[in-house]
Amino acid sequence: MDWDKLRIFHAVAEAGSFTHAGETLHLSQSAVSRQISALEESLKLPLFHRHARGLLLTEQGELLYRTAHEIFAKLAMTEAMLADSKEKPTGEIKVTSTVGLGSNWLTPRIREFVELYPDIRVNLILADRELDLSMREADVAIRLRQPVQPDLIQRKLATVRHHLYASVEYVERYGAPASLEDLLQRNILIYGDEAPSNIANINWIIDILKEMDPNITPVFKVNNVYGLLLAIQSGLGIGSLPDYITEGHKNLVRVLPEVEGPEFDTYYVYPEELRKSKRVTIFRDFLIRKVSESNF
Repeated sequence: MDWDKLRIFHAVAEAGSFTHAGETLHLSQSAVSRQISALEESLKLPLFHRHARGLLLTEQGELLYRTAHEIFAKLAMTEAMLADSKEKPTGEIKVTSTVGLGSNWLTPRIREFVELYPDIRVNLILADRELDLSMREADVAIRLRQPVQPDLIQRKLATVRHHLYASVEYVERYGAPASLEDLLQRNILIYGDEAPSNIANINWIIDILKEMDPNITPVFKVNNVYGLLLAIQSGLGIGSLPDYITEGHKNLVRVLPEVEGPEFDTYYVYPEELRKSKRVTIFRDFLIRKVSESNF
């Protein structure tokens, strides 16, 4: 099987179209199409169903894609290990984290890491779904729950705690609540139906208030912690936020500070194959140091 054609096939299967694959490979759409047709001819099997909205893998195409994906994942892992075999760590480290933690806490600290290790390039992927580290969708992950996969190495980073927050403007306008009962007269903001699943009682505050008044209704719901942060900052009302996300936001104040919300541990996670990777251990140690300096 021709290696170049397999590489092009893998790119097409990932992209779902000849045009998008061509952009990734820096080839024309027609050149990509010809290579796929030649591969299909050599195998005497159709690999894609072609239709107006794009391409779908056939059953045989799915089988070839799974094998090719595994091969390219192992090659990427080998490339990373070869790069780490040098005395000075170089190359790219692909890091995944949730949108809230990655954009608000991690991203502002990347500059310091790059200044300390200028030969390491950071590729940060923000996604609330968990990427598959074993298939090299990322090298390392910062997870908001303890991994259960046996082939992943994990290191606890910090315990995240939740408290109630409001904007300075909101408190100046309506006054700081002195008790949970006072919250019944305030605008309450919560997570929506597709809230992060790593915390079972993410909407703990509304559950508490409903015990006092079953008819209480939140004025706003959003399924993302960053969206909730912006809503609270805007002066819309009071909501529960993880403490780390409020760091540096001077227009936020903690209300009812004695009231504790849920807490959970965060973990630095990477596959067994990268145990000896210098980039992975350097980035881990950097995060551990930054966590110790932060408001977790």
